[in-house]
Amino acid sequence: MTQIDDQTRLELEAAAFRRLQKHLMEDRPDVQNIDLMNLAGFCRNCLSRWYQEAANARGIEMTKEEGREVFYGMPYNDWKAQSQTEASPEKQAAFEKAFKENVGE
Repeated sequence: MTQIDDQTRLELEAAAFRRLQKHLMEDRPDVQNIDLMNLAGFCRNCLSRWYQEAANARGIEMTKEEGREVFYGMPYNDWKAQSQTEASPEKQAAFEKAFKENVGE
């Protein structure tokens, strides 16, 4: 494997994150957060929270809603109204389990 310096690694990781964000927001907005959480243990909200936590760890004040707006590119409630569908009771039950196992809050 080619040796990669720290700055290049950081830039590649940032590019991969931006591509994941684009994939979830533009290429596959039809994939519901509840399905992501139930299958993978994370969703768009997790990614926005991780972004917010990283900002906070660096002394940048950012609320949960501000982190979501950065990730979603719009207020979260606008995205929900535009893209989120109603989840079945079975999906909601699976989500409760997945959320407890992966987020724990």
